[in-house]
Amino acid sequence: MGEAAIAYAVDFLSRRQDAPATGFEGAVEAADARHAAPPEDGDGFAPLLDLVDEIARYASDNAGPGFLAYIPGGGLFASSLADLLSTTIDRYVSLWGEAPVAAQIENNVVRWLCDLFSFGPDSRGVLTSGGSMANFSAIVTARADRLPEDFLSGALYVSEHVHASVTKAAMLAGFPVRNVRSVPADAAMRMDVAAFERMVAEDRAVGLAPFAVVASAGTTNTGAIDPISAIADVAGREGLWLHVDGAYGGFFQLTERGRARFAGIERADSITLDPHKGMFLPYGTGALVVREGQKLRDAHHVGTSAYLQDLAADAHIPNFAEYSAELSRDFRGLRVWFPLMLHGVSAFREALDEKLDLAEHLSEELREDPNLEVPWPPDLTVVAFRLRGGDDAANRRLLEAINASQRVFLSSTVLHGRFTIRACILSHRTHRDRIDECIDIVRKAAAELAG
Repeated sequence: MGEAAIAYAVDFLSRRQDAPATGFEGAVEAADARHAAPPEDGDGFAPLLDLVDEIARYASDNAGPGFLAYIPGGGLFASSLADLLSTTIDRYVSLWGEAPVAAQIENNVVRWLCDLFSFGPDSRGVLTSGGSMANFSAIVTARADRLPEDFLSGALYVSEHVHASVTKAAMLAGFPVRNVRSVPADAAMRMDVAAFERMVAEDRAVGLAPFAVVASAGTTNTGAIDPISAIADVAGREGLWLHVDGAYGGFFQLTERGRARFAGIERADSITLDPHKGMFLPYGTGALVVREGQKLRDAHHVGTSAYLQDLAADAHIPNFAEYSAELSRDFRGLRVWFPLMLHGVSAFREALDEKLDLAEHLSEELREDPNLEVPWPPDLTVVAFRLRGGDDAANRRLLEAINASQRVFLSSTVLHGRFTIRACILSHRTHRDRIDECIDIVRKAAAELAG
């Protein structure tokens, strides 16, 4: 079975360059046909590989070079192999005493992430299932630190383009949704810092308790980077916890351009990261790092159950269960450490630099087309554009024509009340040839619609 599964995976990856970008036609019917309960007796392994192939076929090809619609989980093969091995040996890492070497590997990953953002030796972190859980733990930690007794009047400040997981995190942490204060964005889709500061003062005057602000190191919607340093200045003056949502963009910190654009991020109290985005790893790989790690532990640790006292005692490194909402979970550290050790950090830096170059290239080429408008240059790797002079219906037709090519898959959003097309370049399999092909497809479709 193992050899057949690996052979299928290798063959699957070898076909990505020529595979269609989406496989939605017939997908509903295929899904309905698979509605079933498990059999009393097994069917054998071969039909299961057929099932996997069907799952892959009737979907958007997130693993392919033409997937530009959303921020992908890259499915780096080295990480997939690490998952196969880690789930085979099945070691438990939440308490150090159960698997000391495995826990050390995961701690290596956390320390590397903390160092990446110049967090000191007192910093701590955890690997999570993704940015949503990381943001949730960050909000819980901020609540425990800034509003330890009564938090229902607490006010959290976010950009109007913040990821929905932040609002959900606040709701799950017990805050009324109305207390998630949406700060207007400027023309470049970045948080308006002056408006943020005014809102804090106004909210204090009516009895709210401002306690935290979330800045985005690259919004999912447009890739815009909030002015982190200026937000940190206000947070410092007002005594607010500063959380940076770097789920999409955080790993551009590995690059010179990213570090310059994220100026001030080292002043954050906490940062969310998604290795399944910026490190091209499989879905289910997120992270949270906290500058003062004891605050993360204080917010999550409720004591050790008596039956676990032998495992929790005398830990040489932090027990991750004490810094997280999870006790039982998979060994996430190996899927991060494996490709880092195999390829080296420089390979990831070079890949991210390439994505920045590709986004700039796409933006510049589309801006030069008389039938298109690009509202602003990309901060990172999301490029937004529209049909020049076209209404929403015309831009919908443009998107449909682009996606009908089956060579690329783009998505849409609404910016300043207008339907806008977006391309997000963050797959390690997307290179200059596919972006040039995308440019040709967009230009041809725009010319036909412009008449």
